[in-house]
Amino acid sequence: MGRMVRTPLTPEERERGERLGRLLRAARGDRSMAEVAARAGVSAETLRKIETGRAPTPAFFTVVALAAALGLSLDELSGQCVPAAA
Repeated sequence: MGRMVRTPLTPEERERGERLGRLLRAARGDRSMAEVAARAGVSAETLRKIETGRAPTPAFFTVVALAAALGLSLDELSGQCVPAAA
């Protein structure tokens, strides 16, 4: 089997990833990255990549777990991550 080739991200996906990262970072507040990551069942490195926008399209279940760990609803997250219709 060949390697999976990742298609380049669109500017919209990149922007959405950055927005998600900022939201999660703000929601984390003064809690440590390690504490929130452990509560969500992800690595601190995964959380760091999402918060910094280096992983702009995290797996759905990762987002669900982080939202739960931070007390955010998925409605809140999706509402704030989707760019306003032009």
